[in-house]
Amino acid sequence: MAETLEPVTDEVDQQRLAEQLLAQAKAQGVELVGPNGLLNQLTKNVLETALDAEMTEHLGYDKHEAAGRGSGNSRNGTRSKTVFTEIGPVEIEVPRDTNSSFEPQIVKKRQRRLTGIDEIVLSLSAKGLTTGEIAAHFADVYGATVSKDTISRITDKVIEEMTEWSNRPLDRIYPVAFIDAIHVKIRALAQSP
Repeated sequence: MAETLEPVTDEVDQQRLAEQLLAQAKAQGVELVGPNGLLNQLTKNVLETALDAEMTEHLGYDKHEAAGRGSGNSRNGTRSKTVFTEIGPVEIEVPRDTNSSFEPQIVKKRQRRLTGIDEIVLSLSAKGLTTGEIAAHFADVYGATVSKDTISRITDKVIEEMTEWSNRPLDRIYPVAFIDAIHVKIRALAQSP
């Protein structure tokens, strides 16, 4: 996927791009899902491109640009990181800088799960699944191992927020306006002479 793509501006362009990617994946024998699947590769490419753009903004110059020489801070390679997404685990390369001052926002330092995973765990928990059943679900559906401890930490975080919200100080007065009405259509009966 080394070729440069034009910005996708409308639904027809998006459809064409999706068809091209699927045709290319079939021709190369690449599965749609799975650890080496098309969706995994696309997610990896999008995340890494966004992280590179964040690094460029942080440093103030593009990769290999002369303005970076002698600037005091420059790119310093990458480090591998596995993040868990809705399509399963994705191995990405996170850029580093020599001053270690780069704070990525797309995938933050020490972040292992993208935000959609927390919602899935909370949804399954709200439906009454145990931590073991949720872990088994992730293994079956996404092919990823999520520990029971991780699942508990996600649900505990929400419980803490709910407890904090329920213990918040209340205002002395809450103005409330309650308006009720009934609309009745009345027809006059025709009077006979």
